[in-house]
Parts: sequence; C-alpha cells; structure tokens
Amino acid sequence: MFYGWVVVACTFTILCIAYGVQFSFGVFMPYISADTGWDRGALSLPYSVYVFVYSVLGLLSGRLTDRWGPRVVLIGGGCLLGSGIMLMSRISTLWHLYIVLSVLAASGMSAAYVPCNATVVRWFLLRRGLALSITSAGASFGMFIFPPLATALIVGYGWRRAYLVLGLIAVFIIIVSASFVVRDPETIGLHSDGRAQEPSFAPRVTDIAEAQGFTLAEARRTATFWMLNLIFGLTWLVVFMPMVHIVPFAVDMGISPFRAAMTISVIGFAGFGGRLLIGTLSDRFGRVAALGACLLLQALSFGGFTISSGLVALYMAAAVFGFSYGGVTALFPALVGDFFGRTQVGAIVGLIFAIAGAPAAFGPLIAGYIYNEAHSYTAAFDLSAGLNLIALLLLFLLKRPERTIPQAKLRLPNKTDHEHRLTRSV
Repeated sequence: MFYGWVVVACTFTILCIAYGVQFSFGVFMPYISADTGWDRGALSLPYSVYVFVYSVLGLLSGRLTDRWGPRVVLIGGGCLLGSGIMLMSRISTLWHLYIVLSVLAASGMSAAYVPCNATVVRWFLLRRGLALSITSAGASFGMFIFPPLATALIVGYGWRRAYLVLGLIAVFIIIVSASFVVRDPETIGLHSDGRAQEPSFAPRVTDIAEAQGFTLAEARRTATFWMLNLIFGLTWLVVFMPMVHIVPFAVDMGISPFRAAMTISVIGFAGFGGRLLIGTLSDRFGRVAALGACLLLQALSFGGFTISSGLVALYMAAAVFGFSYGGVTALFPALVGDFFGRTQVGAIVGLIFAIAGAPAAFGPLIAGYIYNEAHSYTAAFDLSAGLNLIALLLLFLLKRPERTIPQAKLRLPNKTDHEHRLTRSV
C-alpha cells in the first residue's frame, strides 16, 4: 500500500480529534453559562479570540512545517491543545477562559489544519482532491461524534470533568497519530500518488510545475493570492456562527438540549459527505466550479436557518450547511497546491489561512451581539447568506497565476546536458 494513504489516515484522525473538541464548545456553552452566570456574548468573545489566534498562528505553523516537517509541529500542537482543553475544567473567572482557550488551546489548534493539509498536498498530485477530501473529512467526522459524546459526559459527570476527559483524549490520540506522519514521499524514496519513477529524460510537465512552485514571496505578488484571500475571507467570516450559536438557537426554539446538540452532529455528518464528494469531483470537473457550487449552497443554508421553525427544517438547513462548508474546506488547500505548487505550500496555505481565517473570529461575536440586541439570530443569518453570495460573484474573477520560469531554473539535479535539453523540450 502506498504510504501516502497512511499519512491521510493519520491526518484524518488528528483533524477529527482537534475539530471535534473545538466544535463541542457550543454544547458546553449553556452549561457554562448556567454554572457561572456568564451570558452568550461574554462567552462568545473568548471563543472569537481563540479563532483569531489560531488562524493567525497558522502562518507560523505552516512555515515550521516547511522547515522542520509536520511530525514535530503536530506533536507540539497536540500537547498544547490537549493541555488547554484539560485546563478548561479548572476555570473560575472569565479571564481564565481567555488564557486556557484563547491562548493555550488556540496555539495547539493552529498546528492542526495547516500542517495536515500542507503535508497531504506534498504526497499527492493526480489524486490530490481525493486525498485532501479524506483528510479534511476528519474534521466533519469529529463534529459528528464529539457533540453527543460531550453531551453524555456533561450529563454524567458535569461539564468540568467532561473537558478533562476530552483533553486527555486529544493529547494521546494526536501524539500517536502524528508519529506516523512523514513530510513527503521523497523522504522515504517514493513518488507522489505511489507512481513508479518517471524516466529521467522525460519528466512530467505537471511534476516540473510542482517542483518549480511559487515561493511565498512570489505568491504574494500575484493577484490570485489576494483574490483567494478575499473569497475565503468572506465565506469564513460567518462560518463559525452556526458552530457556536446553533445549539442555543435550537434551544430557544424549544428543542431539547440533546437534540439541539445533535444539530452539530448533523453538520458534521453532512460535512463528511461534502468533503469526500466535493473533493473527489473537483479532480474531474475542476476546483473553481466545485467551489462555486459550495458557496451557493452555503448561502442557501443560512436562508434555511432563518426560516426554520422546527427540528426537521433545522436539521435540513444544518445538513446543507455542513455539506457546503465541508466542500469549501477540502477545496482550499487543493486550490493553493494547484495554483502555487508544493515548494512552500505550508507557508502559502498558512498565510492565506491567517489572513482569510482571522476575520472568522468576529463571526460568533457578531452573532452574539446581534442576539443580545435583537433577541434573534435572523439578521446574523441574513448577513451570512449575503457574504457568501458576494464571494460567489468574486469567483468569476479568479484566474490561475502566471509566472515565467527562467530556463536556468528548469535545470533538474543529477542530469546530463542532453537530458536537460529533452526536459526543456517537454
């Protein structure tokens, strides 16, 4: 079996744990509020800081992944994330929440998404969409299994002990999984997608493009880089609104806490399918077309939240949201890899994740503010739908970056002059 699929399985597991724990915060929110007296707005702010910090630190984790490899970054991140989650069981004042969640846990979370996806980009070329869809599906699978697990732990042992258990799970499983992650196929004498080595005198044109990919500095000078930031920034700005507020929203509708928590699981289950299907289809029909379909569906899902009046309608809207959100997340690193190659893919993914992902920190805060002012989430959901439609329109302006590579830079190592001439002709 091609070892790249072992890397995919391990990164799937890491994202399952990291995002499963992260998106359980909405389940804990009513219990923390009832126990401490902190309202939803007060609890939304440290979570927003958490999202901002781990998004910005994605740039650092991407650079460190390029320099040190993913294993050490993932293990360090797992220790920080697990420690922060365990310390959530000890908070007694609001500033404690900022330290353990917004700083410690956020630092660990920053070393999950970017290193995992940047590593998988390096392992696959022809089946990149499929591999990344499986990897990113781990986040959706975590969203499916962790909310009911967290609910059961809270009901049985209280929210503090529940956080302690989740933190221990995170530390152990992430460290074990990260131990099997390898930087790239060349490290162990393999080639992307498990292919046999191409004849040295006739390398694939696509492989040359990958090997001669953009540096971070070169990528920053392209219009494509900034258009990607704008498109993903608009859709990610509001993506955490449902993750944090959908459970309280459902409880306000008269739905029981357990069924309300299952809304997150519905999002996760649908996201699992969305990541697998959209990523795979993008290999055949193109990333941009697949991304456009996801943005449209995400806008429709927020409209569905607005008109939801019962459990069935809420679950249907949540399923559409999860499917489209999962697709967008799977397509992001694949698009970056296709456009800029894999030379510094960790740094490029990390920088876009930092710039476009950081505004997502304000989504839950905006939703909490709107709710406190209007006692309704309608305006927040309408805003979310509108921003996704704007991102969809901007997608028509997205073009593949162009760069002329000097002939001297096409010279591959360990080849004769005759072989180089044949390479350039290809």
